[in-house]
Formats: sequence, structure tokens, C-alpha cells
Amino acid sequence: MANAHDRLEPPDRLVRTLGSDPASGAAAQQWLAALPGIAQECLARWELTPERVQMPGGRTSMVVLVRQSDGTPAALKLTPPDGTAAREHAALAHWDGRSAVRALRVDPEAGALLLERLHSDVSLRSLAEAKAQLEAAATLQRLWVPPPAEHPFTTVAGHTAAPADALRSYRGQPWAADARAVLDEALDLRDGLVAAGGEDSPALLHGEYHQGNVLAADRAPWLAIAPRPLVGERAYDLAWLVRDRADTLLAAPGAAAAARRRVAKLAESLDVDAGRLRGWTLFRTAEAGARLLSLGARGQGELLLEFASLL
Repeated sequence: MANAHDRLEPPDRLVRTLGSDPASGAAAQQWLAALPGIAQECLARWELTPERVQMPGGRTSMVVLVRQSDGTPAALKLTPPDGTAAREHAALAHWDGRSAVRALRVDPEAGALLLERLHSDVSLRSLAEAKAQLEAAATLQRLWVPPPAEHPFTTVAGHTAAPADALRSYRGQPWAADARAVLDEALDLRDGLVAAGGEDSPALLHGEYHQGNVLAADRAPWLAIAPRPLVGERAYDLAWLVRDRADTLLAAPGAAAAARRRVAKLAESLDVDAGRLRGWTLFRTAEAGARLLSLGARGQGELLLEFASLL
């Protein structure tokens, strides 16, 4: 039993991410300490045989590759018991396998989801950029359906309120002096986007859609994973596709023009307003960059703020 327990230890990336975020606090540390036991309990209750913990894994969850009692492969995803699993399950159930991974079981109180097994080592980032963006756009478009009549998902406006407040506090920090102009623009854009309203018919959004969250599968070429579902305008959901592979884009000549072309091409291909897509991309990228800088992740934070400034 001790050996099995040891194999279910949380990956280093998960430990580092939660440990570096003051907002996680003692609750995150308690959850990390309890993870092996939570995993063992789910394995026993759902009659699962563990193969290995997925490495390097995610930054907010642990995934254990397992076999079900009939030998079918699956993936046990464990998240903090904060409602994340319930919301993810609600979105996956509504999509019912349409361009997204299928959920087989859920235990919201344990923060546990049993998912169909995909090819975790093959994401859209394994493709050339142009092909990856085409596949990503096509997959995302199929996810944009009306939300259920009664749903647990927050709106884009509600979801972005706290990050906007955090961004206002970041802009006054000494380390934000060089980025203050782009942070102010990001805040102004977000406030304007929310005030103007989005689409007449809000869609169910993935919420955290990028090429790394689209994996190769057997029943379809590509399926989305790890939604942070929201309800709102589609332009919000495209922001991380504009930002994908930012390091490569920034290293090439004509980076600013290339970033603007990404916005224009994605907006045209998916029939969203290019100005609103630019606004949400700039806000989300600037907020993520400032948050990373506040946590001491200087390299990635500065890269994101540089990308935001191109927009």
C-alpha cells in the first residue's frame, strides 16, 4: 500500500504553482497533502487500476491515468473541492462529446472527474502553427452552443471583475512602472467591453481555450479538455488562440504586424468582431502578465506584457 500511495504524489509543477500563489493559502497546501489519499479512495470506489500520474501535469489539477474494471483506459482528474469539478462536468455533459472529452463519472465533493482517455502527449501544439490554428478554430466553433436553461456558469463580465480589480492594484506597484500604459489600456478596454455588452445570444464558452488544451483522440481527430466554462461572447474565448506561441512570434521580425494579422484572421474565420477580440486579448494577456510578475515569474510575465503591447 505504501508504494501505491507514493506513486500518487502530486507532480512538482502542481506543487510549485499552488505554492507560489499567495491566494491559494493554507487550503491549497492541505489539499495537496491529502491528494494521495483522495486518489486512493476514488480508485477503490470506482474500481480503477492506476497506471501512472501524468507528468508534468497541470497547474491546478492532478491527472492519474487508469484502467476501469473492464480494462478500458480512462483518466482520473482531481481538482480542489471548490466547485471546479462540478462546473467542468456540467459543461462536458452539455457538450456530450461534441468536440470535447467525455466525462464518465463525477464526485463534486471530492473534486474528482473520471474522463475518457485521450492522447495526452499529442496536442495541437505538435502541429505547424497555421494548421494548428485552423484545427483549433474549427474545434472551438463546435463548442459554442447555447448554454443549458439552468446552468451554474458565471458570465464573462462577472468572471473578469476580480481580475480587473487585481490589475488596478498591480498598476501601482514599482515593478509595473514600465507596463503602466498597457495595464491602463487593458482596464479601459475591459470596462468598455462590459459596458457595451456582448452578443445578443451568449454562448457556452470553454473559458481556457488554447492549443495545449486540445488533444488527439480516437473517436475524433481533436477534442478539447480542461474547460473553465463561462457564458458570454465568443470573442472572449478566442483570446488565448491569439496569444498562442507568443514566444515564437515575438522572436520573429514584424511581430506587431503578425499579432494584428492573427486577430484579423481569427475574427474573420469565426465571425466575431475584430475590435472586441483585440480588446479581450489585450486585457486577458496584460492581466496574466501582471499576475505572473506579481508572483515573481518575471520571464513569462514580461513576455505576456510585451505581447499585449503589440496589440
